[in-house]
Amino acid sequence: MENYQYEKKPRVLCLHGHGSNAEILTKELVLGWPQFLLEKLDLVFLDGPFLLQDKVDAHDIFHPPYYEWFQANKDFKEIYNFEECLQYIEANMEKYGLFDGVLGFSQGATLSASMPGMQREKVALTKVPKIKFVIIIAGAKFGGLEFGCPKLASNAFASPIECPSLHFIGEKDPHILNEEELTGCFMNPVVIHYPEGHKVPNLDAESIETVIEFINKVKKIKMPLQGNSNL
Repeated sequence: MENYQYEKKPRVLCLHGHGSNAEILTKELVLGWPQFLLEKLDLVFLDGPFLLQDKVDAHDIFHPPYYEWFQANKDFKEIYNFEECLQYIEANMEKYGLFDGVLGFSQGATLSASMPGMQREKVALTKVPKIKFVIIIAGAKFGGLEFGCPKLASNAFASPIECPSLHFIGEKDPHILNEEELTGCFMNPVVIHYPEGHKVPNLDAESIETVIEFINKVKKIKMPLQGNSNL
């Protein structure tokens, strides 16, 4: 019989946005979320597998290199190197796991949102434990309003995603329709609206309480005993 315990800190793989890196997402969360809240999760930040090919000026206060999780044409209708991306993520989940959930921002959120469905369909991430929850910041749906759909994710949203999900939607985000579309792919999604654009939000007191409630909920999910948490 497998040995289980209720983990105090769910272990979360964190995936940054397009043209970003693990250091940037770490700092964005530290600036926008209170420390006591971040300390409720065991956060592990990973760089994307591909060096960014385009010039990015938005991160001039941060040091390159910048990365992307997968590559695409200019309108994101054709997506490339997606299988390699998933193999890279799975290898790191095996190396640094066990992971209980995934948190993603922007491109990382779009990827994160598709992962439970691909696991359900047994087309990807089959060597690692089932993802038990997702935290989605400014994500979009593969095959939705703006994104094309890589082959491996073609059935990821064929039926509603059942794992608990927490979604952050910026009221001034130009991609807000994508984010709202994505929430409809999950059963009983928890949604936090924030009055900012396409960025990691600064959480107010009400949002912090909602996040704490979500964390307390996922902590009750039985999780395998954790390994070393140092990346």
